[in-house]
Amino acid sequence: MEGFKQTLLEALENETAFTIPVFGGIPVASAVVVTWIIMAVWMLATLLATRNLKVRDPGKVQVVLESAVGFLNGFVKDTIGPHWRPFAPYLGTVALYIGLSNIIGIFGLTSPTKDISVTTALALMSMVLIYGAQFRYNGLRGGMKRFARPMPLLTPINLMEVAIRPLALCMRLFGNVLGAYIIMEMIKYLVPAIVPAVFSIYFDLFDGLIQTIVFVFLTALFAGEGIKDEE
Repeated sequence: MEGFKQTLLEALENETAFTIPVFGGIPVASAVVVTWIIMAVWMLATLLATRNLKVRDPGKVQVVLESAVGFLNGFVKDTIGPHWRPFAPYLGTVALYIGLSNIIGIFGLTSPTKDISVTTALALMSMVLIYGAQFRYNGLRGGMKRFARPMPLLTPINLMEVAIRPLALCMRLFGNVLGAYIIMEMIKYLVPAIVPAVFSIYFDLFDGLIQTIVFVFLTALFAGEGIKDEE
């Protein structure tokens, strides 16, 4: 069991993939390298999927893409409201990144969302989106008034949410991905190879996609709360 413990601790470390030999050496973590791979995969997939778009008689790939975009736009519109359009591209991009990051372990690569620095960066971007939208559509004065709703007595609690919301987004994503990884490593250690393959369908695939939906939904929900009824 000690050997398993040591192996698990080594696997949980954010190991350095390589070091850039400038300024005394700049370490590049494996999470960054895998993120580059994910970016390259989605860029290539985008180029291949959109190279033959047609107004009439669209192909099957185009129909699937249009359906996906329509679903995303509908979800964002229902969650955020009239000002949904600027948010849809960002939320869609985040969903693609987190989704592939969470399931990329199936292909033998380390999930970037297993690194708390990655989930922290995602949560901070969501915080900028949420509160940036709140002040963008309500103005400085109107944005500050939002913290006094539904009554001024709750202002301290509402101000605490500025830190609590991104922390919750970060730790929920990080904790679930890390927990799934630990469980899978324990199963691989304790049982034959075929059983981990079955559990991997849930922990690496289904649970990873669920966490993607939760992260995107909460980001859209919080952003919508900050700008609704701004008139």
